[in-house]
Amino acid sequence: MDEWIEVCGSEELAEGGDGVRFEWPDPADAGRAAAAFVVRFDGHVRAYLNRCAHRPGELDWLPGRFFDDAGLYLICATHGAAYEADTGRCVAGPCRGATLAALQCEERDGRVRVARRARDDRPDPGP
Repeated sequence: MDEWIEVCGSEELAEGGDGVRFEWPDPADAGRAAAAFVVRFDGHVRAYLNRCAHRPGELDWLPGRFFDDAGLYLICATHGAAYEADTGRCVAGPCRGATLAALQCEERDGRVRVARRARDDRPDPGP
């Protein structure tokens, strides 16, 4: 059974709006805290490590600001890379085809929570 981190209330995430940042214990780094975030896109909650696939660095240009102006793509404030919000795949910028590290998340009883383990079903980055 997974252990879960309670991140926020469901009402805190608007479609294509600001995300909520939180600390995630990265098992690939001996459980050290890694910056992560959750956002809502296409009616679903998505969670990713807050780390650009091009070079290590957080994506948000202001705390919680991950989306472009249209609320369609997650944008790296440093390199301008654009990521599909539903898959984390980079579709424009210096890391085209790479993906953000996705985390398992769910909504239950009006709360958003993230598993303490890494997802094992990340999308294939393709060619």
